[in-house]
Amino acid sequence: MEGKVVIFSAPSGAGKSTIVNHLLGVFPELEFSVSATCRAPRGTEVHGKEYYFLSYDEFVRRAGAGEFVEWEEVYPGCRYGTLKSEVQRIWEKGNVIIFDIDVKGGVNLKKRFGDRALALFVMPPSVEELERRLIARGTDSPETIRKRVDKAQEELEYAPRFDRVIVNDDLEKAKREAETLIRDFLK
Repeated sequence: MEGKVVIFSAPSGAGKSTIVNHLLGVFPELEFSVSATCRAPRGTEVHGKEYYFLSYDEFVRRAGAGEFVEWEEVYPGCRYGTLKSEVQRIWEKGNVIIFDIDVKGGVNLKKRFGDRALALFVMPPSVEELERRLIARGTDSPETIRKRVDKAQEELEYAPRFDRVIVNDDLEKAKREAETLIRDFLK
């Protein structure tokens, strides 16, 4: 049984998670797809809620066994992916999956699900603003922030591969735009 999916991708710090969390409160039929990763939990993250935290070896083994819909080595030695079991779990409940995923993963999911997917790219107003947001978040070291900002320059080039781009220069406006796009897609 295959249903619909909504894909949100953006460079780190663009606001996609804030928008996704807002949408989960607006649309009861949306259910968050918990990704798997081999990075360590940050802050108060919980296994099975924000991510399925796997060891690198377990991730590699499960990827080799074909247990992922998609996966990507987002940073050297750090993989993220979507488990097939997670997709089936949500569809079996009759819900629509919402993904909060890196841009390469977003492009791969759009290819995989085609017209059953609405792929949205959240664009920061500027790379400088993105850096300011990452610093304000206070969860990453200056070195990690630098890596994320450098990576963002590359990730912005993926925007044209998505169905729509939402520029997050005004969070309330970006939330409303996302609501409208999803409402139309779910009809």
